[in-house]
Amino acid sequence: MNYNIADIIKKNTSVSDYRINTTQTDSYELFFVGRALETVRSTSTTDTSVTVYAEHDGMLGDASFNVFASTTADQLAEKVAQAAEKALLVDNKAYELPQNEELAKEMSSNFTSYEPKALAAAVADAVFAADNEVNSSINALEVFINKNIITVENSRGIKKSEVKYTAMVEAIPTWNEGESVELYKFFKFSEFDAKAVTAEIAQSMREVAARSKAQKPNVPINCNLLLNADELQELFHEITGELSYNAVYFSQNAYKKGDNLQKGAGGDPISLTARGSIKGCTNSAFFDATGVTLVDTPLIKDGEIINYFGASRWAQYLELPVTGALPCVEVEAGTLTDDDIKKAPYIECVSMSGLQLDIYNDYIGGEVRLGYYFDGQTTMPVTGISISGKLSEVLATARLSVNRVARSSYYGPEKALFEGISVI
Repeated sequence: MNYNIADIIKKNTSVSDYRINTTQTDSYELFFVGRALETVRSTSTTDTSVTVYAEHDGMLGDASFNVFASTTADQLAEKVAQAAEKALLVDNKAYELPQNEELAKEMSSNFTSYEPKALAAAVADAVFAADNEVNSSINALEVFINKNIITVENSRGIKKSEVKYTAMVEAIPTWNEGESVELYKFFKFSEFDAKAVTAEIAQSMREVAARSKAQKPNVPINCNLLLNADELQELFHEITGELSYNAVYFSQNAYKKGDNLQKGAGGDPISLTARGSIKGCTNSAFFDATGVTLVDTPLIKDGEIINYFGASRWAQYLELPVTGALPCVEVEAGTLTDDDIKKAPYIECVSMSGLQLDIYNDYIGGEVRLGYYFDGQTTMPVTGISISGKLSEVLATARLSVNRVARSSYYGPEKALFEGISVI
């Protein structure tokens, strides 16, 4: 690409403003079949997106398109013209674009202490350290070590960049006793801890072994429900989605400021803060796609909705503080201990097809592909069951663990125990 994108955009008189977003990804990748290293690959790619704005009739329309390395200057000019025509047809209420701010930041990560090749090898070694059972194996493994350089600039003087580091692991744990059983395991992290990686895979090895022995219960079960961090991440992001400025602006928010999520609560009070960056969360960011610097915002305090959050455009429409599109949530710890969990029978959801939430119809449920049922004395693996309940009742009884863990966009209780769930 031997031209300046901004220079070509400026030549189009229909364009009143513009924004350019780029993500450069430098990746070092390992591909294993069994324990045999089959492929090593090093790549560098750049994704570029352009948004053009067109002022018309007191409105501000916008349209976006992608720019590729193969895009010529003439092709770019044509893309700009087409996008400008589309923007002139969009009747968005006018708002101010972010302006006059520069920033260059780098996320803290111990990845910078390694060369990509050495880090990838160390991650692979940590994965294979968990493959030590006679009847189990890791059929395939892919390791990606990524450095992302993210930039945003616009016509109003925004010029920001951030550097982030992420590792991705994709593995196929397999149990080979009798009929072979496989699971797909994917996780990301931005701080390398060999013991933590080994523990993550070791847990998956235990799960695939349990999957081979799991059976559907013969009778319906009424007991507590134990959710782990991955499902809690889904739950709390679904709730915070109802608190975004754009949902509020269009009156599509099921929850409103002052609402109590835990009426008649008998569990731990839920307190949640939306954040731009949290150590260990791979979705962390210093600014959002429009270039707005992110401002951490408490949303829920002791079960009560206390704030909304969101991007600059919607904040202006609502005349509320600009927080930016915050990607991460932090949930305060509770009082639940391992001993507390075992005081009554429970189902622990280990692998789900996806947590199903319908906030408007007060529903929580989903299909459990693998769970552990504790009947008060023994624990047994179960499969082929579904859970369902009223979300309001479930939240009111929430017991949150004292231990917290980080996921891609969540830092909060490792586990949570709920009442009011039917298991079928």
